[in-house]
Amino acid sequence: MTPDDPAHPDTAPGTATERVYDSLYTDILERRLAPGTRLREEELAARFAVSRTVIRQALHRLAQDQVIALNHNRGAQVPAPTRADAAHVFDARRVVECEIARRLAGQLTAAQLGQLQALVDAEARADTLGDRSAAIRLSGEFHRALAQMCGNPVFLRLLEGLLPTTSLLMALYQPDGTPACVLHRHVELISALGRPGAAAATEMRRHLQEIERSLNPLPPVRPVRDAFKAYREPAT
Repeated sequence: MTPDDPAHPDTAPGTATERVYDSLYTDILERRLAPGTRLREEELAARFAVSRTVIRQALHRLAQDQVIALNHNRGAQVPAPTRADAAHVFDARRVVECEIARRLAGQLTAAQLGQLQALVDAEARADTLGDRSAAIRLSGEFHRALAQMCGNPVFLRLLEGLLPTTSLLMALYQPDGTPACVLHRHVELISALGRPGAAAATEMRRHLQEIERSLNPLPPVRPVRDAFKAYREPAT
């Protein structure tokens, strides 16, 4: 039975494509794949033990969601957004997320507020342990959870397209040691969301502006990680 055999419950084409998509999305969001990394089909197929057809399907989905760049001549690549792109990204996030915060203010249940607090607590633990990848993922999950709670699937899709680009901008332009999100802002957001009024939207705007201001004009010089070296056949 091959990895892409539809009879295999864990590796049917749709399931395999989802697995590859989710893994690459997470790798990009958590900055395990550096901006500029080439995503070669044969290396990905070896890594995930699937066919190149499955890889191609996942890459096309990622490109449609603007998570990766897919060029005819250069193939798939983790994009490297410019510092100028940050203004557009954070402008879009403010439009979407401030409206989400405005709608949710005073409307969340105790269980939903508890879910948000659990994400903040987990992010704080990851930050204390120096697990930056986990902290980045949990920070994104906090913002994504708010979009889910709002109940507008378009808001959620827009945010899911903006989070990977935000992470790439932070990977390129944020000084080392800077927290993914300032934790006290998430705590203050939860407090503001617990009551009606404009405070939640105001706090969300302040939070996003603070992240944008943490980006430097020029990217620091950092080595690009070759995440697929282990899957590449040695040159003959």
